[in-house]
Amino acid sequence: MGNSPFIDIKKQRGRPKKSAEENEENRQSLIFSALSLLTQKGFGVTGLDEITKNAGLPKGSFYAYYGSKEVFGLAVLESYSNYIHKMLDRYLLNVSRSPLDRIDDFISQACANMVRYDFTRGSLIGNIGQEVNALPNTYRIEMTNVINGWQKKVENCLLDAQQNGDIKPDIDCAEKADLFWTGWEGAILKAKIEQLPDPLDNFKKSFRKSLKN
Repeated sequence: MGNSPFIDIKKQRGRPKKSAEENEENRQSLIFSALSLLTQKGFGVTGLDEITKNAGLPKGSFYAYYGSKEVFGLAVLESYSNYIHKMLDRYLLNVSRSPLDRIDDFISQACANMVRYDFTRGSLIGNIGQEVNALPNTYRIEMTNVINGWQKKVENCLLDAQQNGDIKPDIDCAEKADLFWTGWEGAILKAKIEQLPDPLDNFKKSFRKSLKN
């Protein structure tokens, strides 16, 4: 870290310090860069120089904005989690649609997003989850919290469906929400491997069918 460009820049006289606003913009650029890369491949094989270059920042400038790769990775996870939370709210809270149709709408939009990027991007949780044993335990804890938060939103939507009489009253909505996210991650991975939307379409049909049991 002592040889980082950030340290050298600070020592140069006459060089104006970056404003807090500019620093925040660069931090966000790094997060967006990481999201685009890490949804394509794993965390361990993605170098910091690759992330900074993709963000349009000088090589080796990463530590000017984040103290460690672990801290940065957790910030990326938080950003991804917030993105999915907003997407879930957009569809699952849409009262103009029936609760089960809202879930279908979410799946359809996620499928459209994968098609948009030619199936090169998948789930950040799925990608990092495959190498979680090689990462600090903070990642395992954070990813568990993230999934639980998403799962709760699906559970609430299923409870709405139950209240409407769309699914049987004896169905365990928490259990079905857990099933949703377990199957969801697998469907995304399979769609990415096959470069086809079929796994997501099949998952949508299978999950609907499971709610009749």
